Amino acid sequence: MASAAIAEASEVDGEAGWPPAAAAVAVESLLPQLPDDLAIQCIARVPRFFYPRLALVSRAWCAVIRSPDLFASRVSAGASRSFLFVDVRTSSEVSRWYLIDLQSGNPRPLVPLPPPPIQAAGSACAALGPLLFVLGGSVEGVATAAVQIFDARFNQWHLGPRMRAAREFAAAGAVGGRMFVVGGCLPSCDHWAEVLEVQAGRWAPVASPIGVREKWMHGSVVLEGKLLAVADRGGLLFDPAAGTWGPVSTVLDIGWKGRAAVVDGIIYSYDFLGKVKGFDPAGDKWREVEGLNEDLPKFLSGATLADLGGFLCVLWEGKRMNRRKGMEIMCAAIKVDKADAGRLRGEIVWMESISFGVSKGSTLSHCLPVEV
Repeated sequence: MASAAIAEASEVDGEAGWPPAAAAVAVESLLPQLPDDLAIQCIARVPRFFYPRLALVSRAWCAVIRSPDLFASRVSAGASRSFLFVDVRTSSEVSRWYLIDLQSGNPRPLVPLPPPPIQAAGSACAALGPLLFVLGGSVEGVATAAVQIFDARFNQWHLGPRMRAAREFAAAGAVGGRMFVVGGCLPSCDHWAEVLEVQAGRWAPVASPIGVREKWMHGSVVLEGKLLAVADRGGLLFDPAAGTWGPVSTVLDIGWKGRAAVVDGIIYSYDFLGKVKGFDPAGDKWREVEGLNEDLPKFLSGATLADLGGFLCVLWEGKRMNRRKGMEIMCAAIKVDKADAGRLRGEIVWMESISFGVSKGSTLSHCLPVEV
């Protein structure tokens, strides 16, 4: 039963575990004849894929690797990076998350994450710093209010505070250090829109006019501090700072086909004609990203997009599938420049093929950048 699955997961790692307690840092010296604060600054500049090995040096090193202080040092030193976190939905309806790190010299570009506590379909996903939020979804056909949070610093899942409303196929986004979620439940629901105060660990309702409410959301982005989402009858825009709701422009709504990403103030989407397009809010116009036809396949199956360090990253399902290598996902990083008259010119910086050890019939469900 769905309720049993959630109850079982709560026993493993319940809401009382959020926010997670910080790991205690050992008192033994990290590096001989060097103050620990300087040693931490040195460790913060080491590429992250070396951390599992560094954690084996000593208990003190292991404690530092698992400490939030190290992440804060990486951010202050400009050493933190965005990594792609990908959710592959297998043919047996199992959600498998992976970290993709294509940094030069990394011997393990594909890192499987631990399985989430709850297997839910149709969840909304969003990132806030090193935290990946998986909100709601359905468990055995029943919508859930569960919140699953993956902390990329510690490679651990936690069950966060439950939403006030169960929802599936909602829209979510982080604005101003808070997590917002809208839709995915009946428009008449008192908690159709909610906000999570992450540090306090509490959900609160967000007032919304009944005229903007819809049940199913098909895609969402955060642009200039505002949450935009596309739904069945049209797109909507929410400004948390002003507390106002409204529709998106008609031009944006017509050209927005589900999955999208924002890079440098431009909303990018992949349309049904096999084109990567960008929408400039200033000009209220969609434009095809030029220069990609010769390098990309004519049709990108299951295409999804993400902002990866200022590049437009496009992932799609490849054609190769066999028992030995499993599912193939292609990943391309595109540098987009704004040319004259508002034109968008794209150049593929790199393109890689990644093999996933999952069965035939698996699909690319989510892809989003998480800062670590």
